[in-house]
Amino acid sequence: MSDISIVEVKTRNELKKFISFPMELYKNNPNYVPPLIKDEEEIWDTEANAALTFSEFKRFLAFKNDQCVGRIAVMINYKEVEDMNVSKVRFGWLDFIDDLNVSKALLNTAIAFAKEKKMTSIEGPMGFTNLDKAGMLTMGFDKLATMIGLYNYAYYPQHMEALGLQKEKEWVEFELDFPKILSDKVQKFSSLIADKYKLRVLEFKNKKEILPYVEPMFRLLDETYKSLSTYTPITDEQIQTYKEKYFPFIDKDYIVCIVDEQGELVSFAITMPSYSRALQKANGRLFPFGWLYFLQAGRRNLRANFYLIGIHPEYQRRGVTSLIFKEIWRNFRKKGIEILETNPELEENRSVQALWQDYNPVNHKRRRTYSLDINDDTPYFK
Repeated sequence: MSDISIVEVKTRNELKKFISFPMELYKNNPNYVPPLIKDEEEIWDTEANAALTFSEFKRFLAFKNDQCVGRIAVMINYKEVEDMNVSKVRFGWLDFIDDLNVSKALLNTAIAFAKEKKMTSIEGPMGFTNLDKAGMLTMGFDKLATMIGLYNYAYYPQHMEALGLQKEKEWVEFELDFPKILSDKVQKFSSLIADKYKLRVLEFKNKKEILPYVEPMFRLLDETYKSLSTYTPITDEQIQTYKEKYFPFIDKDYIVCIVDEQGELVSFAITMPSYSRALQKANGRLFPFGWLYFLQAGRRNLRANFYLIGIHPEYQRRGVTSLIFKEIWRNFRKKGIEILETNPELEENRSVQALWQDYNPVNHKRRRTYSLDINDDTPYFK
């Protein structure tokens, strides 16, 4: 690996190269969806990303013959370390050319960082928190990426496995043709559930009416997933960050909120029109024309993506998913949506997958994180 040099990102120009590298790597790939450059810049801004207040990170670029050939970020989420007793370095923003020497050099930086900080494992690709993108694509390389999913070439997981990293977590994603007619089973069952538990669906006249429910949605996410061993609670600062980042993209007709007879939120689901093609056309920038592509995608789109769902533990396994699906179906019929693609779901998360089970979902993508145990004697890749 003597011809590979690793440089820590410290200057603004180096950060620009760090952000732009995958756009160069995938510029001829029809399935890659570039992020917005402004969003990527704000990830590393303490005023814009609340996760940085409880995290430590370093970013690196790999060079070969003076050409940038890879990148990686290494992170420690100290909230995770303290609250969950996890001794882990997260690694993410991992991209590299098809050269095993490059991936070795990049992962050596994660090993070195773990040793320096006395951490006992590395895992990735992932971000700072549970709400960030995670999981290396292992199936579905020929499928269009989504705004919230990582995309990578097929050789990425081959490199991880060649280097001896082990599968840690597995996610599945589904695509389904949205039914033109809602089954009698869902119609009747959803009505029975609503009557039995005295639940009602909120009707929003405009986006402003959604705002009071944003914080309860995130609190409900905590309640929904707190039993997972890797889940860390969402902070107030993170709620504000995600509200500012994603609320402009929200369409009231793509949100389902269900409350009990006291008006307390017991379940919600957030979907969005697919912005993948809009992001490809924008090529990382909202101006001068990127905003127009987003506007067009929101108005005319045959595809939608499923983003978040929260169901209070007291209502899980009580059929509330049928009520959610009925409302999603009703909204999608108005919008002309024909194809739905789900969010990455942990392989064992059967309760969410139950939403689609009656509609012939096709598992078209899989992704996973890889891990490696670290101690003082762990060798570096050579």
